Order: sequence, then C-alpha cells, then structure tokens
Amino acid sequence: MKFGPVSPEDALGGTAVHTIRKGELVLKKGTVIDASHVAALKAAGIADIVVAHLDAGDVSEDEAAAAIAEASAGEGVRTDAAFTGRCNLFAEKAGVLVVDRAQIDAMNRIDESVTVATLPAYKPVVEGEMLATVKIIPFAVAGDIFLSAMKTAHQGTPLVRVAPYKIKKVGVVSTLLPGLSPKVIDKTLKITDDRLEPAGARIIAERRVPHDQAALAKAIREVENEGAELVIVFGASAIADRRDVIPAAIEAVGGTIEHFGMPVDPGNLMLIGSAHGRPVLGAPGCARSPKENGFDWVLMRLLAGLPVTREDITGMGVGGLLMEIVTRPQPREEPVVDKTGRFAAVILAAGRSTRMGGPNKLMAEITGKPLARIVAEAALKSQAQSVVVVTGHQSETITDALKDLPVRFAHNPDFADGLSTSLRTGLAALPADIDGAVVMLADMPQVDSVLIDKLMSAYDPDKSALIAVPVIDGKRGNPVLWSRRFFPELMALQGDMGARFLIGKYPEAVIEVPMTGQGALIDVDTPDALAAVKAELERH
Repeated sequence: MKFGPVSPEDALGGTAVHTIRKGELVLKKGTVIDASHVAALKAAGIADIVVAHLDAGDVSEDEAAAAIAEASAGEGVRTDAAFTGRCNLFAEKAGVLVVDRAQIDAMNRIDESVTVATLPAYKPVVEGEMLATVKIIPFAVAGDIFLSAMKTAHQGTPLVRVAPYKIKKVGVVSTLLPGLSPKVIDKTLKITDDRLEPAGARIIAERRVPHDQAALAKAIREVENEGAELVIVFGASAIADRRDVIPAAIEAVGGTIEHFGMPVDPGNLMLIGSAHGRPVLGAPGCARSPKENGFDWVLMRLLAGLPVTREDITGMGVGGLLMEIVTRPQPREEPVVDKTGRFAAVILAAGRSTRMGGPNKLMAEITGKPLARIVAEAALKSQAQSVVVVTGHQSETITDALKDLPVRFAHNPDFADGLSTSLRTGLAALPADIDGAVVMLADMPQVDSVLIDKLMSAYDPDKSALIAVPVIDGKRGNPVLWSRRFFPELMALQGDMGARFLIGKYPEAVIEVPMTGQGALIDVDTPDALAAVKAELERH
C-alpha cells in the first residue's frame, strides 16, 4: 500500500487519510477519491492530500474486517456490516460467551494491522449485545497477512461463540438451624429467581429441612424426582470441610464432590458436585446477596451446559477479588408491535423541570399549545413512521395533553434515576424493524419537521453515516438520529448520562447536518429561556 501526500489529480482512486474541511468542502476520512472529489479539492485550493493507494494483492480494510469477523463467528453470533475497517460481532441470543483465547492471541500476533478484541470469556450476554470487534488498522492489509488471519480463524473451534442456556428447571434446598429467620430464606429464593431469569430458568421445586445429612439427602432426591436439572443447596451454616453436612449428603445420594473452595472473594466457600448426571451446588453465604460473587461465575456456566472443572475454578484467582457491584444483563423482550416503517421518533418527556422552579415546563403554552404538544406535532409531521413519547413526572398530565395525537406512550417509572432510564424506555418501545430513531427532547419547541427530515435524509449506511447530528455555526445540537446498530449501547447507559459520549466514541459514523436558525441549540430549562422562546415563536 502506498501512503503519503499527492496532488488532487494523483489522489484519484485513493482513500483519504484525514478529514478535510475548507469552506463548503467537507471530505471525510475514508472517502475513496473520485473525479468529483478531485474537482472539489482543486476548487477549494487544496494543493495536496494524504491518501492511501492499494497495491496489487492488498485487501481493503472493510473487506478484510468483514471476512475475518465472519470466519471467527461461531454458534449464536452474527456480524454487522463493516465500516472504516471495523466489523462488530453480536449475540444472536442470550447465553454465555465462549472465546478461544489461544486462537485470538494467535490472530493478534500475526501482524499489527489485524486486531481482534472481545468481552471477557464466559460473560453472560443478552441478545443484541456486542461481543467482539475485528479492526483493521491501516486502510488495507497485504494479501499474505489476510490469508494468515483467515487460516487462523478457521483453525480449531470458532474464535467467538455463544453457548445458549440449556438448564431451565432448578431445585433449591435450604437447611435450617435455630435462629435462621424464614424471611432470610424467602429473600434468598427471590434473589435466586432473579439470578435465573436472564437464562430463562426458574425454581420448580423447593424444600426446607433441618441442617442434617439424612434430611438433606432426602430433600435432594425429592427435588431431583420433581424434574430439577440443577440443584442448589443453601446451608444454614457455611460448609467448613469436605466431610461437612452438605458434601456428605451429596455423597449419600450417590453423588460426587468435584471441587470445594474457589479463589474468588466473595465466593470462597463454593462447592461443586454432581448427582445422577445433574450439577449440585453448595452455595456460599454470599449467594444470598444480589451482588456479583463467585457463585454467579459458576452458576451461569452450568446453566449454559458448560463444564466447570477444577482447572477452571483454580484459574479464577486473577480478577477474583470482586470489590464492586456489577449489574448483570437482563434479557430484552422484543416489543410486540406492528411493523410501521423505517424511522421512528423518541420524545423524552419524563423530566421534573427542576430548573423551572416549580411548574411542569412541558405544560407551558406557546401560541396556545403546550410545549410537549408542539414537539409531538413536529415529529408527527415529519417522515417518522412511529412516534413514542416517554412519560414519567406528571405522566397523566402529559398524556392528557397529547391524548388525541397518534403517538405511542411509554411510561418510565424510574425517571428520577436519570435521563438514561427514559432513553432506555423509549428505545424498548420502538417497532422491531426500523433502521433508526431520532431522539428528541420535549423542551425544544423550535425543532420542526424540516429539521427532523434533514436528519433522516442524511442517514446513509453505505457511507457510514449512521449518527446524524444537527450543526449550527460549528456547534452540535439536538435531536440526534441513531442507527439501530447503536441501540444496545444506548440502552446500556446509566444514570443521568446522555448519549453524547457515544458520538465521540464513533466519530467515523457521524454525519454533521448543517442547519439554519438556532432551534437545534435551544432548550427550555429556565423561566428566562421560556420567555425568550415564547417571544420568538409568537413573533413568527
């Protein structure tokens, strides 16, 4: 591959290495230079441009990334279209991520031009979650390097796969000692149910028996006979030795103890056994807590039908000191909706208007209409095929103001926890077949249908224009159009974090859409801002 500055004429057929902005000319990095670009560069007075020209036998970045990603994807994994040398791999279903560490290491050692990154091995994942990414560093790779990467991807097991959850029926036995409150056991069962839910598993049999070997052995047999495919034992007293009550009871029913103890804290006193072909877990005390602990690491693997050997357990020490709560992913249910089109609008109208000093600003009237209604009508007038309004604070008031409009309402009961909860609620309510969504703020009444339509027109997956942002005098504003490709990451945002940082994370996917006026920059947060916007709109 040839790389360096050349004249516009000599750039023909090459790939722009840097984004060029001069006057009205905007030439994005990664653009393949054609005759029209040459003319535009010359008209703008550009004397030279840095480009990359492929040599014979080179494989372009997108072609290479797509082929390597496809070859690396195993069961339960799909690839997305490659852009700017990157091809992402996503989970097709919920399960546990399995990676071939040795092969991925081998892939990354072939050449600096080829990289593969994944989530941690054995991480529970949900449908649609991004698992891995193949990134080609330069604009092309040499043919021999590409062939080596493809050979590595095809050797042995797939580099990345999702082991689907197989065990659906779980039996739970709790042992009792004086002083152990029934409420503790009830809470433990609820927490265990929550742990099982992402895997689609449930507790189908439950027993509470004295902390005694014979009584426990009898209970294990009973829940097995009721169809339990996995048995969890919560002891009233922690397991202290392989000869203690719980391991002795497992052996009494003909089972075996495969490993006791693990180098994960919390979770040290975990016991893994089996009986009649079924896994049996002696849960550590920390398994009564919803916080992540060693119990989670073993449980999710077993639910996916993956073996957990002594070697696996003893290899968990590095990273096994768990100091913080890690939120486990929950499966996302597809909304049951009619297929309504290609684009949708999500209007966030759940806020508390704290900076207004009291009244709900979305009910403030301008030209005889509430703020929220002005924004909803603009969305309905646009090319959006579906409009979702997210409510929260004073939801009935908002709903009543829009009740005669053909919008879909999605209530966010957690609106006080931040903007991300409303964004998540709105995206979850969208039709399943749309290409993207315009995320709108209900306090921006100067955003009209023309602006919204310009964002939709700018969307172009073939040119990597996947995030459309309005720009006025060099300043980025709202609303923003997002490709469905980014929905999983948008839904993973937490607290009051907006989606702005994702724009910075994926600059190659951003298309800036020039706008006139100031509507995309002005939201109504204070009484003064309301007065100014009201005066401006009523003047027109």
